[in-house]
This record gives sequence, structure tokens and C-alpha cells, in this order.
Amino acid sequence: MNLRDKVIVVTGGANGIGRALCHRFAAEGARGIVVADVDVENARQTAAKIGGLAVQTDVGEESAVVRLVDKAISAFGPVDLFCSNAGITGDLGGIEVTNESWQRTWEINLMAHVYAARAVLPGMLTRGQGYLLQTASAAGLLTQLGAAPYSVTKHAAVAFAEWLAITYQDRGIKVSCLCPQGVRTNMLAGTAGGIGDMLRESAIDPETVADYVVSGLASEKFLIVPHPQVAEYFERKAKDYDRWLSGMQRLHKKWGVGA
Repeated sequence: MNLRDKVIVVTGGANGIGRALCHRFAAEGARGIVVADVDVENARQTAAKIGGLAVQTDVGEESAVVRLVDKAISAFGPVDLFCSNAGITGDLGGIEVTNESWQRTWEINLMAHVYAARAVLPGMLTRGQGYLLQTASAAGLLTQLGAAPYSVTKHAAVAFAEWLAITYQDRGIKVSCLCPQGVRTNMLAGTAGGIGDMLRESAIDPETVADYVVSGLASEKFLIVPHPQVAEYFERKAKDYDRWLSGMQRLHKKWGVGA
């Protein structure tokens, strides 16, 4: 996808990866960029710097996502690229995590992608073209030690992106799934304990992730993996699942993460 003159929506655009994407898309010559986030003040700051539009949006509410798309279309015209990027870490733990916490993580990390696709796909299908970029995580390909809700919802996000790519490819819809590992963002800074320390060891800047995204969109690549080691681990997992599980169990003991 050539980003020049495109209309782009980025959720979670006020900080971290989303903000880096907004700046990079502007540098690539996008015609209109909508910066969506619950953090409206930082969204406005980002939008002001790139000549975009800030829209306060809780992506866990479908009505808010519908309003977001309507505002994007009113401001700039049909959406060419929707970056469903917002996400949360959720609570650490597994079976002891409350139903309410599981549900909120599910809404933000998976259902927000469903709501976005539901809101933009009809128009894209009518035009016979459109692009969906969905931010999942390396956790969606591998796992997240010590955090079952995050791991499960990110696996689901990858699965949904796969389904969209398979189902709508012959109707002009392109799909990419972004799966970074540790990225120097507020989210990683707030990840305490061993898992946070482990991820920080190999963390990269959001701007580096944005570079990978632009390259991946240009080649219309489904899986965008900014950390080369993640692709290597994913391949090992596919080749020998039991051996991979044994390795992850050793990491689990080393970093002291668990229920």
C-alpha cells in the first residue's frame, strides 16, 4: 500500500506505537490522519503536530468506534487504512483474575478489532479496496508469561486477523497483523516484575516499529514482526510444540512469573 494521499485512522494514537505510526504516516504523505484515543489531550497534541484530527474514543464500546469512523469520513472522506492499534495489558495472573478484568481485556484487545472491521468493511467492500492493520503482539504468536488474559486475547486478535485476510482477500481487502515484542512505551514501563524486565532487555523504540509497519504495508505482508527473534521462536514452536513448551516452562521458572 502506498500511503500517500490516504485517509488513515489510528486507535491508541496518542502515545507509544500509535503516536509513532501517526507521525510516520504523515511523513509518508497521508492526506488525512485521525488520532483516536481515550487520552484526548495527548491525542490532540499528536493531531496538532501532523495536521490531523483527534477523536476521543473508547474502542471497547462499539458505538464509539462507529462514531469515530463517521467523524473520519466527515473530515477526510472514506477510510483507506484503519489501524486498530489500541490495547491494554490487563491484570497479571490467570484463573484468579476477575471476570470483570477478563471481560475488559477481551473488549479492548479483541472486540475492538471486530468493531473496527464491522464499521469500515461495508464501505471498503463497496469500493473494492481497503486495508486493515491490527496490532496484536508477539504474545499472540507465542505467549505472555504470567498474564493469561493478555496472552489469550492477543492470540484471538491474531486469529481474527487471519480470518479477515482469508475471507476478504478476493474482494480487495488487505490485512496486516502487527506482532511486536517489547517496545519502549508507557505500557511496557508499567509492566512490573520479571516479565517486564525480560521484555525490556530486547525492547525497541516505537519509531522502529513504525518503520517496520510502513515496510510491511508497502509489501502488503500479513505478519509484521519487528523483533526477528519472535519469528525464530514462532518457527520453533510450529516445528516442535512440546520442546517449545519445555523452553517456556524454564523461562517461567527463571523469571519468577506465575499464579
